[in-house]
Amino acid sequence: MADRSADQTMRLDRFLWFARIVKTRPFAQALAEQGHMRIDGRPIDRAAAPVRIGNILTFVTHRGEVRTIRIEVLPIRRGPPSEAQRCYQDLQAGSDPTS
Repeated sequence: MADRSADQTMRLDRFLWFARIVKTRPFAQALAEQGHMRIDGRPIDRAAAPVRIGNILTFVTHRGEVRTIRIEVLPIRRGPPSEAQRCYQDLQAGSDPTS
């Protein structure tokens, strides 16, 4: 993982793939271009939309579930799952250990 500052950005499709939220980069591009994804509440319809640390991503999974995550780290590679999971925090009810 990289220690990138909050002013740096990454393409949305790269983040989704590097953080292992999707299995392939073409699937990440399709997800972004379908218009069913939001960054900080704004609808997104392009894979090249920039994301940065602190952004909130909301989207529908292939199972029809709404998923909301906060970007914690911008990864520099598609690493192992344990590394990828540290790149974001799930914000769904029930995923927070304090709830």
